[in-house]
Amino acid sequence: MDSPFWGIVPRKASLPLGQITLLVQFGTVKHFHVDYFNFLVADFNLAYHAILGRPALTKFIAMPHYTYLVLKMPTEQGVLSLLANLDIAYSCEKERFTLAEAINISICM
Repeated sequence: MDSPFWGIVPRKASLPLGQITLLVQFGTVKHFHVDYFNFLVADFNLAYHAILGRPALTKFIAMPHYTYLVLKMPTEQGVLSLLANLDIAYSCEKERFTLAEAINISICM
């Protein structure tokens, strides 16, 4: 937990503040996958509230398709496909670019 995060915010690193284990459920009441996952807590001013990295994808045996914003994972009921809301994804990306521009301007000055 003493390794810094890099690549989340351009040109900045941050040390994790700690970690928390939460029960995570993907899907609906009838078609779901549930498991415990350790989240690293960091102080980022970003549009995202959580970032699923390789450990989470491995734990859930999930396959992301970034072009179509789909995450697929196996469940006892078959393959679970999670589709993103394109309007929300676009809004988050816009906010992320605005934040990145503000950070880059403050670094250059």
